[in-house]
Amino acid sequence: MTPEPRTTGEPPDTPDRPATLPRLLARNARDHPALPGLSWQPADGDGGWTTLTWAAIHEHTERLAAGYAALGVGRGDHVLLMMANRPEHWLSDLALVRLGAVPVSVYGTAAPEQITHIARNCRARLAVVEGAAQAALWEPLLTDADTPLERLVVAEVGAEGGHTPYETLLGEPATEPFVKELDAASPGDPLTVVYTSGTTGEPKGVVLTHRQVMANALALDAVVELPPHVEHICYLPFAHIAERMLGIYLPCHRASHVHLCADPAAVGTVVRKVRPAQFFGVPRIWEKLCAAVRAVLSLMPAEQREAIDAASAVAREHVGYRERGESPPAELEERYARAREEVLLPLLAAGGLDRVTWAASASAPMPFDVVDFWAGFGVVIMDAWGLTETTGVATTNSPRTGFRLGSVGRPVESVEVRLAADGEIEVRGESVFSGYLRPDGSVRSALDADGWLATGDIGRTDEDGYLWLTDRKKEMIVTSTGKNVSPALVENALKEHPLIGQALVHGDRRSYLVALLVLDAEAAPAWAAANGVEADGTVAGLVGHPAVRAEVDRAVAAANSRLSRTEQVKRYELLAGEWGPATGELTPSLKMRRRVIRDKYAETLSGLYGD
Repeated sequence: MTPEPRTTGEPPDTPDRPATLPRLLARNARDHPALPGLSWQPADGDGGWTTLTWAAIHEHTERLAAGYAALGVGRGDHVLLMMANRPEHWLSDLALVRLGAVPVSVYGTAAPEQITHIARNCRARLAVVEGAAQAALWEPLLTDADTPLERLVVAEVGAEGGHTPYETLLGEPATEPFVKELDAASPGDPLTVVYTSGTTGEPKGVVLTHRQVMANALALDAVVELPPHVEHICYLPFAHIAERMLGIYLPCHRASHVHLCADPAAVGTVVRKVRPAQFFGVPRIWEKLCAAVRAVLSLMPAEQREAIDAASAVAREHVGYRERGESPPAELEERYARAREEVLLPLLAAGGLDRVTWAASASAPMPFDVVDFWAGFGVVIMDAWGLTETTGVATTNSPRTGFRLGSVGRPVESVEVRLAADGEIEVRGESVFSGYLRPDGSVRSALDADGWLATGDIGRTDEDGYLWLTDRKKEMIVTSTGKNVSPALVENALKEHPLIGQALVHGDRRSYLVALLVLDAEAAPAWAAANGVEADGTVAGLVGHPAVRAEVDRAVAAANSRLSRTEQVKRYELLAGEWGPATGELTPSLKMRRRVIRDKYAETLSGLYGD
């Protein structure tokens, strides 16, 4: 791939503010050699943490880069990585960048046809995979005439099956001449290619440069308030731009401490152990945490719940003043401090969130009742918005520059944002991507003549410049009467009741809306216990219970009362099985694959329109 030419707007490369990722690593090893940079546990999660300092990370990636070079990897080569959030993935990513190669992470849940498409599109000759199961997915491509893939490296010891063992990459220390050739990347060089998760169509390879990543990192640092060398729990896939920024690039930029969590289902356990000062979750993560806490609260004695409700009311009042940019009165400060110390912090500590000073979300519209729930604990979720193509965050709420609950904040310094005539959000700026990768290595720009990117998201801005998301342009429902409906708006209204964990609204070219509703796996059993509902002990057993159906009827009616006639749901089907990446209804970043769900439940949806 041809490196991007330098521009006059290129940030200066100084010892304190390096302009490329390898120079950030060198700075960290020089200025913060003893600080912890990366920690992980054994795969079974039972052992203690292993930690590398920034000096050790620099030395380790140097040796690893030599190992990859010995396999023939050179400057500009793409290398595919399909592993969980384990040290081999994180360290290989940095080692390849130091070598001048371009790491490309692939979702562990990617289908064989997606893997084939990505391998052919980026023309990689080497793939590094986790174990035998992943190797089996890639092996057919080694003999595929249309795919350049030549070799597999396998990380798990004993799972190589004739492929190159990962441990052999660390055989010998790097030679002095080799080390002198490392870290030569320029700001305009590609840093990575991130493939979109493919809610519709084939994944597209988004090319991101060092310059774009550094611009976004600086813009984010200008709006967050974090302690030095903050901890980050890294559990989202590295194939997702959010974790690339939060789990690799920003930790290098901030010399912070990454705790790897290879199993996303174990993130709650890791949070309780680490008690991080920052925590990022896509909306579904915050929803599940909210449901779990609500389930616990519902089983508490009435007197205890009343005390928590009173403390939450104080917290929301305190947040309200901050949201308006006002200083809370001294009397409220005193009440909030007491409520926080006596009631809220002990509850947050049980989940490991008592030290959080920056809570954030992005990726999809956040249900307001979830934001409001956490505000009642003094935890303000700083919702943000952006795309892979904007190197992650383009707008965000901020404790430093202001926030509006329910919005996705204001533009960060590295981008401009405007709305097209139909409400589509457009962006341009330093952190907007170079373009999509073509199989010949060139980059296809998606920007107009003035540098604006049409994002496909619909939104509005208020008088203070805050952006409010409506929905994806392609996902807007147009009824048979020609009315436009945002499915996310209706779905979030339905999910305000704790029994409803997931929802999909359907009705394109129909005269009214219907919905698929999924009972929440944590909240439903707790609700049943609190209301004396006996079933067979499973969520599936609750779906048909008359009391549960009656409560869901009331939930749908309550949501409809807040919606316009066109937005109201006339019929619904209640489901028990939670949607997820493993069953195909969600992307690895936990966004709904609407087409997959509609196809899977086509007969059910059609039946909801029957007389």
